[in-house]
Amino acid sequence: VQLVESGGGWVQPGGALKLACAASGLTFSNYAMSWLRQAPGKERDVVAQITMSGNMTRYAGSVKGRFTISRDNAKNMVFLQMNSLTIEDTAVYYCNAKGGYGTSYYGMDYWGEGTLVTVSP
Repeated sequence: VQLVESGGGWVQPGGALKLACAASGLTFSNYAMSWLRQAPGKERDVVAQITMSGNMTRYAGSVKGRFTISRDNAKNMVFLQMNSLTIEDTAVYYCNAKGGYGTSYYGMDYWGEGTLVTVSP
């Protein structure tokens, strides 16, 4: 199984980035997907989550209204559109796949290696 994140980089405050995570080696539509981030010296926190079908999403309070998670099950990809970025959004962003409840993949847990997002003037 591989999860490969892309789209990170440097952006000025107020700017936007779109992260992508390409999944391979798993039955993608049977996995709930999440984006998490870890800022320097801090714990890894959940940013956004999306169900297997994509019909439900959940966001951390700090990003609600600014970030949008989406997925394309035909292409085995999950995305994170990040708007109105602030310095506090600077972190390494990780893609996570968790086997969906009620599937034979429940309990499986996979991680990407992360992509760095730097927000600075």
